[in-house]
Amino acid sequence: MTLFNKSNKSANPDPSQYQNQLKKKLLTVKKQFENIALPNIEVFGSEPIHYRLRCEFKIWHEGNLAHYAMYHPGDYKKPYIIEDFTVASELINSLMPPLLSAINASDILRRRLFSVEFLTTLSGQALITLLYHRPLDDIWEAEAVALTKTLAADIIGRSRKQKIVLNKDYVTETLNVAGKDYHYQQIETGFTQPNGRVNEKMLSWAVDKSRLFGGDLLELYCGNGNFTLPLAQNYKRVFATEIAKVSVNSALFNLDKNQINNVELVRMSSEDITQALQKVRPFRRLKQIDLDNYKFSTVFVDPPRAGLDDETLDLLHRFDNIIYISCNPTTLHENLSVLTKHYDIKHFSIFDQFPYTPHVECGTVLNRRHDHH
Repeated sequence: MTLFNKSNKSANPDPSQYQNQLKKKLLTVKKQFENIALPNIEVFGSEPIHYRLRCEFKIWHEGNLAHYAMYHPGDYKKPYIIEDFTVASELINSLMPPLLSAINASDILRRRLFSVEFLTTLSGQALITLLYHRPLDDIWEAEAVALTKTLAADIIGRSRKQKIVLNKDYVTETLNVAGKDYHYQQIETGFTQPNGRVNEKMLSWAVDKSRLFGGDLLELYCGNGNFTLPLAQNYKRVFATEIAKVSVNSALFNLDKNQINNVELVRMSSEDITQALQKVRPFRRLKQIDLDNYKFSTVFVDPPRAGLDDETLDLLHRFDNIIYISCNPTTLHENLSVLTKHYDIKHFSIFDQFPYTPHVECGTVLNRRHDHH
């Protein structure tokens, strides 16, 4: 279901089709979940244009000129050249022409450049990564430094086994969640939600739906603390786990930056934390932490596309409340088929993170059913 206009090779969607495509997504989800008792589905839409805060372009060289280019899905022989990209943030669109002019005016910046990545924020910061098939030297660096001043953006140069950071390798995002500002360090290589405004809606939704749960929270796959920061206010204590080192470091930085001090973060896989809670074996990383002292009322999961494995699903049954954010309705459906044997689905929402694509993000809140025998 791509609504990109193929005829003129444009990469730009038709915003007049936005509401239509959102309706289609809702219908698809309803059909997919028709055998599961869902409450009324809440729908959170996106801006129809300029919604993506990060994107990546191939660089296509013709003669002495470089162009931004993209591939149509499934067709990787010849990319098509793009002039502008209305899907991307206004900041990315304003940086694209002057960056390309600078690249085309300089053999040093252009030679063997094969890709450009933009990372921007709602707070107005920009980081540009230039990727090369050649080693970068001092001459390159001098030109790139001048370019950071022209563009008022930070630049990183990368080639095989080489990373040159001019200034810094992250941006600081500010998200407004339920009327309060949270500040996030977002590292160039770390995972962040690309649709900032929809991310704010997702965070506000999670805070709102869990406001009365009380007790303590266990969060698996916490990333850079995207949900952790705003959710912490609803709980006495939070125990969060994440496996990617870049994300762990960002999350610790972000907790400190926002002066949130009721969160304990440990670098562990969800398999490990499952074993720890079930006392299968002791973990050195948990030496200073007494998990028995936590009074967990809620578990929060935001798993990868594969959904939750059986052990983690099993673990979820220890909690009265489950908040599940999913980027893949198919694996969410499989997981809910198991969970609904003991839980009621109280809330179900879709978040249109990726307009004009088949992808849809879902959020659901489950409460344990207290059956009366």
